[in-house]
Amino acid sequence: MDFGLDEQQQMIRDMVRSFAEERLRPGAAARDSSGEFPADLFAAMGELGLLGMFVPESYGGAGVDLLSYLIAVEELARVDASVAVGMSVTNSVCCWPILQFGSEEQKCTVLPPLASGRELGGFMLTEPDAGSDAGALRTRYRDAGDRFILDGSKAWITNASVGRTFVCLATRDPALGARGVSAFILDATLPGVHVARPEEKMGLRSSKTCMVTLDAVELPKSALLGEEGLGFRIALATLDHSRLGIAAQAVGIATAALEESLRYAHNRRQFGLPIISHQAIAFRLAEMDTEIAAARALLWQAAWDTGQPGRHSRESARAKLFASEMCNRVAAWAVQIHGGYGYSREYTVERLYRDARVTTIYEGTSEVQKMVIARALQGVAAGL
Repeated sequence: MDFGLDEQQQMIRDMVRSFAEERLRPGAAARDSSGEFPADLFAAMGELGLLGMFVPESYGGAGVDLLSYLIAVEELARVDASVAVGMSVTNSVCCWPILQFGSEEQKCTVLPPLASGRELGGFMLTEPDAGSDAGALRTRYRDAGDRFILDGSKAWITNASVGRTFVCLATRDPALGARGVSAFILDATLPGVHVARPEEKMGLRSSKTCMVTLDAVELPKSALLGEEGLGFRIALATLDHSRLGIAAQAVGIATAALEESLRYAHNRRQFGLPIISHQAIAFRLAEMDTEIAAARALLWQAAWDTGQPGRHSRESARAKLFASEMCNRVAAWAVQIHGGYGYSREYTVERLYRDARVTTIYEGTSEVQKMVIARALQGVAAGL
């Protein structure tokens, strides 16, 4: 595996880094405070091709590789993780499953407005009583002849109050478990789709996350994604893919925490010296640097593996598990290095600490990632 970036990947990194520094950074703290969604920034990202990165040019997208996308997520998260997650969700859990499982008509109709940024997308999987257990869904659908009708509730849906197109999972009969789950392309402007007010979250405050109620929502038969009963497989494949975006987000947040800590440690003096001269601080910074490098290496390895035949659940779970746990450690260490100032909202590490926390929770908790890895290892052991 070549760890060097090719010319296109380097160009994308430089372009996204410049955009993040020039457009995201000036208002990041204010958006965190107000919770205001930056529609103008998402429109600009659409113009740059950042909202349809996997989507082929024939459907209006940028058509770049997975690593380029992960680099873009990391660069955005390094400056504003709220913006990064909104961009990641549209790409990885909306565009990607439609591209992989959708019909030609669905791709031609749905992908161009998403890729251009005219619309944002999301993924309606989680419910009040069903998160990582996708086979325990209670949102139901029924066949009404010329249409499907959906009823139920979805929770913690990113982009719900600002997006239009969502991949929505529902079951024909909860008693069927995973075999009863199907996936649909849902237009959130349809009658019967009720979006609650955004959740008041600890972090990622300008990213909109809402409860959604589906009350006899009528969908055309053309809204079915793939085939009936394929929804569980679509959900698992999508999560395998999307977890890499969360890992990239975690690496970006941690990188920012290290940069802020280095800057502070150079300038802050104690006992007559910059605190970076004290071994306790210097060694902690060395640990932070090493853990970030290790997480990025796992992530890039998983990106390469994902491009090979077969499923790569274990690889994506490892990258997400290590990167998210690492991010929380590094963010906590950054606050500690800043001392009392790290507890103040005047310093960026306070926001990074709050934004980091959710990375071990969404797209599957750390405990779920361990389950995925352990099951894969059981399969390996059975074949020895």
